[in-house]
Amino acid sequence: MKLLSVIIPCYNSQEYMNKCIDSLLPGGEDVELLIINDGSRDNTATIANDYATKYPTIVKVIHQENSGHGGAVNTGICHASGVYLKVVDSDDWVDYEAYTIVLKKLKMLLKQNANVDMIISNFVFEKEGKKHKKVMKYENVFPQDSIFTWDGIGQFRKGQYIMMHSIIYKTELLRECGLKLPKHTFYVDNLFVYKPLEHVKRMIYINADFYRYFIGREDQSVNEKVMIERIDQQIKVNKLMIEQVNLANIENEKLRQYLLNHLEIVTVISAIMLIRSGTQENLKKRTELWNYIKNKDMELYQNLRYGMLGKLINLPGRAGRKISVGAYKISQKIVGFN
Repeated sequence: MKLLSVIIPCYNSQEYMNKCIDSLLPGGEDVELLIINDGSRDNTATIANDYATKYPTIVKVIHQENSGHGGAVNTGICHASGVYLKVVDSDDWVDYEAYTIVLKKLKMLLKQNANVDMIISNFVFEKEGKKHKKVMKYENVFPQDSIFTWDGIGQFRKGQYIMMHSIIYKTELLRECGLKLPKHTFYVDNLFVYKPLEHVKRMIYINADFYRYFIGREDQSVNEKVMIERIDQQIKVNKLMIEQVNLANIENEKLRQYLLNHLEIVTVISAIMLIRSGTQENLKKRTELWNYIKNKDMELYQNLRYGMLGKLINLPGRAGRKISVGAYKISQKIVGFN
């Protein structure tokens, strides 16, 4: 059994996957790298196979028909043999020094039989053309280097939330919670983070800038134009988050509040992208999304629609929509996303 399984979903990744894989190889025999070739049509398969030949005890390659990011992650979870599991996208990479710190901590947890469900670390927005790199830290929220529960967390700031890049889950927990991501759907990383959280009991935070999240390719899923083109998939994930986690059943108040805040951010992004598209069709979809939430859960609707962000993105008329978009652009600069 390995200490850590790392799932690397790859689709036509020949231009950048080497950097990703090379950054993870220093984990050595403690780590299992699961390269999921998701029906690539370029040299991804050959590159992956070469790594598996060179590092047969570390790298495992799985070739499958294209099923999207979610399908690749599902496959990786099924094949993972590590005690812990992390997803690293093929255009991202990890920092060597932080990687060493994280693996040392995982070894310690395993040696102590600490039974930790989730490990959180920082990530860096590696935004193309930006000299200053925004870092998503959590030192204001989580105790450092000690095991804690939801009762021990502080308050998240607006725009500060747990992303796929931040977390390492216990593999067993992901299987036991029944996580199954939809195929051929973008933005499923929100579900990957969100659904298992209600099953997480014990956590530890490592204040190290571990994950390097690259932003800058024109075809990247978080590119604003691409998000608008794929808005139906964003809405699909938004609705699945509501359907798969019933906030009314969450007993711990701090966990419930976090889940509500995370859902608020995803819903705000959905609504803003629908506004940004500028089409009447998408403005109708925005109305339909709010009606869906209202019909699904009135209390949730009240919290999302009439919270600070909900009010801001629902200002009436064309002028109101311009103000909403302007506020979103400011938050982009402050938080560093997209």
